[in-house]
Amino acid sequence: MEKKFFNRELSWIEFNARVLNEGTRNELPLLEKIKFLAITESNFDEFFQVRVASIKEQIRNANSNDETAQKLCEENKLILKKISSRCHELILQRATFLKTKIFPELKRNGIRYIKSNEYTKAQKSYLYEYFKSEVFPVLTPLRTDTIILPHIPNLKLVAAFLLEAKSILQKVKNALTAKNSSNLIALVQIPENLERLIWLPSDDNEHTKTFALLEDVISSFASELFPGYKIKENLCFKVNRDADLTVDENNSNFIEAMQEVLEKRQSSFIVRLMYTGNAKKLLEEIKNQLNLDEEDIYNIDSVLNLKVLNNIELSENKENLLYPQWKHFESSSLPKENTCWNSIRQKDILLQTPYESFDSFIKFLKDASVDPYVLAIKMTLYRIGSASPIIQALKEAAQNGKQVTVFVELKARFDEKQNISWVTELEKVGVTVIYGIVNLKVHAKICMIIRKESDGIRRYAHLSTGNYNVENSKLYSDLSIFTCRNEITNDATLFFNAISGYSSILAMPNLYMAPISMKEKLLELIDKEIKLSTPERSGHIIAKMNSLCHPQIIEKLYEASRAGVKVELNVRGICTLIPGVKGMSENIKVVSIIDRYLEHSRVFYFENAGDEKLYLSSADWMERNLDRRIELMFPVLDKDIFNYIKEILSGYFMDNTHSYTLQSDGKWQKNSPKAKESEYRAQEVLYKKYKAKEVTKNSLHDTEFSVRRNN
Repeated sequence: MEKKFFNRELSWIEFNARVLNEGTRNELPLLEKIKFLAITESNFDEFFQVRVASIKEQIRNANSNDETAQKLCEENKLILKKISSRCHELILQRATFLKTKIFPELKRNGIRYIKSNEYTKAQKSYLYEYFKSEVFPVLTPLRTDTIILPHIPNLKLVAAFLLEAKSILQKVKNALTAKNSSNLIALVQIPENLERLIWLPSDDNEHTKTFALLEDVISSFASELFPGYKIKENLCFKVNRDADLTVDENNSNFIEAMQEVLEKRQSSFIVRLMYTGNAKKLLEEIKNQLNLDEEDIYNIDSVLNLKVLNNIELSENKENLLYPQWKHFESSSLPKENTCWNSIRQKDILLQTPYESFDSFIKFLKDASVDPYVLAIKMTLYRIGSASPIIQALKEAAQNGKQVTVFVELKARFDEKQNISWVTELEKVGVTVIYGIVNLKVHAKICMIIRKESDGIRRYAHLSTGNYNVENSKLYSDLSIFTCRNEITNDATLFFNAISGYSSILAMPNLYMAPISMKEKLLELIDKEIKLSTPERSGHIIAKMNSLCHPQIIEKLYEASRAGVKVELNVRGICTLIPGVKGMSENIKVVSIIDRYLEHSRVFYFENAGDEKLYLSSADWMERNLDRRIELMFPVLDKDIFNYIKEILSGYFMDNTHSYTLQSDGKWQKNSPKAKESEYRAQEVLYKKYKAKEVTKNSLHDTEFSVRRNN
């Protein structure tokens, strides 16, 4: 039987491999390389806590008397072996690159990391005094008799020591209390409230800034923690615990239920252990006590929690270690000083972050919060971020007497704690907060302002492909539209009424909502492309998204390919569709772009025999998005915006510097310029377009006109 789908988990790993590959590019500035390597580490942490944990849980709960369940169990075990093999390979590749490229390049740029076996006498003396005064008082060594280890929190760094008593008397005492007195293990959690980078005093003869790592310093002077014992072995490690935990949707106190989930993450079963150091006996003891298999153990062979290297201090004139600055330009379509209502009434306005500043949306919301004619604000929030000006604007709006309703999704994984905090703040000032919907995540991105004007009530909507998160808006490439078109705002009203839980879900002719109508609309659009496609004029579908793994959508795309429809897919992450297979998908091309900005926008184009259709959406083509989340897909109705977004889409398939093409064997081939072909970097082309627009705007602003007058 012909294989129809790549494995989702293995496809995700290859996405992280592309991120790693980006971090190893020779031309990439040094500190940007480090950022990409750190991203691969945090990506792997989440992958193991969620996806691998889910597979392990399925294996643990498989019914031994059910033949089908046992078959699935064996398949899952095979997948785990493949995951482990490929992840070990990539983590070794990253460690090798750190040791052979990153640290030597840091040193050439005047920044040096010294390991504990490299400390000079003077450095050792300085670090010992630092340890005694700043570190030692904070540490709490926990001894175990190897029957059971103390609790190890998720993702926290821990130093482990294998001890041996120095005196005969102590050995006898240990023999009376410990099951195996020859293997005494002690754990010390690395304090998070201390700086991990310890900068050493500069040497007058050197122009190099030198740093040590806190965990190295603790290991170097750990004998101070265990008087009367000899340290035989030591290592530093962290664990990933299961984070694929579900909340009790029926709990009357939903915030309390979410807090229970957060607590459970710290004590759920361990999925993976990562360590540094060469301590075979100690590692074996820890592995056995944590009930881990060999494939669950990862020798990082470098630095744990790489994001610490993002805190490296730059000395003067080191800007060449970072990307050249790309400005986030102000929108040329929205006024900087005055309110935006007139501009939006005249024409739909596109905002493309991070090329354009997210400040335009912040101003839109702030204007509404103080405008005496604004009656109400309705908004969905998923990943909000910290120190959010959006929350401040919503609070101010409520304090100014506006009716503010916010749908905060508390189940946004790993952002739950922050979202709970924002909910509390909003409710204190009178904002009506709805904590999502039972058994569904609200992932749609929409904000609506209801304003009283001279000709009646008018509604202004903002619909986006990305989260209302200020920090992400500087790094994630997203598209959003401001509009006051009745056909959109009428549907937006129906949408908000539906998700409030007290309105029947009515048909919306212009907005398509998952899990109600979006998947059906997408299948209908693809079907129409199939029916309209002819040998003389083949259909054309272009779609851009983060992930593609919905089997129904993929099957329909295969059908389109067999009908001669040209299908171009830009998929940043997971793609389980197999392209380029004769008789199934030979007309499908899949590319992925990994560059300076994270490609996050979802854009869907259908040629429709000349009556072109273009949609933006909050949803990827995944089962979770189309079947288990509240999502929105909305049409691009303004012709100028339509043509511009279509042009952007074409550019993504022209990229030959930061793009990869998926092969039918599952490998991603890096693209490069062909003979006599110029380099085309899609993100740089976009940036230069906005820069040129800014230059034109400023030159017009600075122009002085000579005016003729009668003397």
